[in-house]
Amino acid sequence: MIEKKLGKLSIIVFLLIQAACNSQRTGHEPPVTGVSDSATISQPAAEGYMYGIIPDSFNLEHGRIRPNTSLSDILLGRGVSSREIDIAARNYSSVFDVRQVRAGANYTLFCERNQEAKARYLVYEHNPVTSYIFSFLDSVSVSVYNREITRELKYSSGTIETSLWDAMTGKNLNPSLAVYLSEIFAWTIDFFSLQKNDSFKVIYEELFIGDRSIGIGKIYGAQFNRSGNVTVAIPFIQDGRESFFDIDGQSLRKAFLKAPLQFSRISSRFSSSRLHPILRIRRPHFGVDYAAPAGTPVHSIGDGRVTAARTEGGSGRMVRIQHNSVYATAYLHLSRYGKGIAAGAYVKQGDIIGYVGSSCLSTGPHLDFRFYKNGSPVDPLKVEAPPVEPVLAENMPRFEINKTVVTSLLNTIDMANTRNFIQL
Repeated sequence: MIEKKLGKLSIIVFLLIQAACNSQRTGHEPPVTGVSDSATISQPAAEGYMYGIIPDSFNLEHGRIRPNTSLSDILLGRGVSSREIDIAARNYSSVFDVRQVRAGANYTLFCERNQEAKARYLVYEHNPVTSYIFSFLDSVSVSVYNREITRELKYSSGTIETSLWDAMTGKNLNPSLAVYLSEIFAWTIDFFSLQKNDSFKVIYEELFIGDRSIGIGKIYGAQFNRSGNVTVAIPFIQDGRESFFDIDGQSLRKAFLKAPLQFSRISSRFSSSRLHPILRIRRPHFGVDYAAPAGTPVHSIGDGRVTAARTEGGSGRMVRIQHNSVYATAYLHLSRYGKGIAAGAYVKQGDIIGYVGSSCLSTGPHLDFRFYKNGSPVDPLKVEAPPVEPVLAENMPRFEINKTVVTSLLNTIDMANTRNFIQL
């Protein structure tokens, strides 16, 4: 893979200024996978220090939190008294609630170099950025330590051979970038029917601790070419909320998601006469089957009210949702229901309403997804969902500036699978 410095730095500087202004307008940073909101205010570690501690006078013990294990279980075996642990838990609950300790998280003990080997510090790594330091010196204290994050503005492009996920991993890109793109284009591109030679371009911010990627920050723009149809995603803030719009200022967010689950495959399509795999007779199949592992989350494709959440004959555990006076959906063969899902419950687009299963007449784990218009079944893959509000007329001059910057940057990316970057 070739890497080179970006050109047109003046455009990039302008883009970053716009991004900074947007961040101030919204009052929050872009989401980071697995990272707390406070992670971006870290300071670089001083040379020779670990978590702000000089380690030379201690023996270090590294471990991982086991299931059903608390910090007290670890500390009591290293000479820390129950009273000290209680002080740390009670007096510093506003810094860190010890009940939030995660199984599988790493920890480090700084123990005295003597026969007692008492732990003087315990550093609990809550996530890749944020750690909590429990100090048991002359007095007990708990403090937060944030590792320094560096940001790289990157250009990436790729061509689909099998799937978007494989295109990302095949180029050693952060796999979560595939999730971000699938969310941005969820309403306009069916990722279950991508074809070979479909392609993408994206300008984004990747976050690092040292040389370790910890997630994706802001997406500055993206483009997807599916079967010759190009869709551009331009970020723009309207009414205090950032959304993605196409080059005409139409929102990429539709009333419905294109599919109710991620990264699966279609195993059976909508048909008026399908050979039933169990009954071995021909009968209509008024839905689309998505093959996926048992337990895969199933999302509501739109806002609506749950009209049924029960077992219905050969459909097994299923959920029905009425989205408005025209559209309704059904989700069949679930293994279990999502939290709070029951008849009468209101759900928002993207809410988990259940999990893939194989209940009742089913040959294996899959979701049978059905779509109804005015009470009649229609092919979910052919539904044209109405868009949400476009860029307002009074905001179009500002949007045009964003569009010019984003499209100009996207046009600088060649399709030779080049990844360019600069460090911010």
